[in-house]
Amino acid sequence: MITHLGIIADGNRRWAKEHGLPSIEGHKKGLDAIEELVDAAEKAGIKYITFYVFSTENWGRSAAEVAYIMKLAESKIISYAEKMQARNGKMVILGSKEKVSPKLVSAIEKAERITENCTGITVGFCFNYGGEQEIVDAAKISANEGEITSESIRKHLYHPEIPDIDMVVRTSGEERISGFMLWRASYAEFMFLKKYFPEMTGKDLEGIIKEYDSRSRRFGK
Repeated sequence: MITHLGIIADGNRRWAKEHGLPSIEGHKKGLDAIEELVDAAEKAGIKYITFYVFSTENWGRSAAEVAYIMKLAESKIISYAEKMQARNGKMVILGSKEKVSPKLVSAIEKAERITENCTGITVGFCFNYGGEQEIVDAAKISANEGEITSESIRKHLYHPEIPDIDMVVRTSGEERISGFMLWRASYAEFMFLKKYFPEMTGKDLEGIIKEYDSRSRRFGK
């Protein structure tokens, strides 16, 4: 059974283009897919689901698109946290605060406080996230403490309470992980779907679980 599912939410812009819509509409539609997938994951008994929604490299997109994504996050994050709290779900944001506006940083911190005592499904969002940077940040803290070991790095990852990933799914037909949770994905299973992320439904999650259950994880043994 999947305990932690990671999803690289790719293809929002291409979905919008194929539907004759501006790219921002793809990001809005992607939020609907997130809600449906979280509902399905909770019903399936998955304890953790993490979405890769904005990487440190995404700052290189057009200024207008980046500004829209930041505004969308700022406008939705508190209300989504309140929805999660109502269902006893926890929400966490994994990533750097560098370049993020103080207003959005404040909203992120408030959203995490709202759900910090919830004990149901944990929904993570990798936002302004880079897998290499996460490891570097953890290594720096470990070095300051006097020793760099696997255990010390793991202890200082973003939200270290979140376990290793069992299955990584990437949408849109791309077959790479783009730095997604490099430490936690070291023994993950991988699945690549051709459909764009805004097209994802709870039915897709059933297929992901079925595929995962069909595999044999040997962890190098």
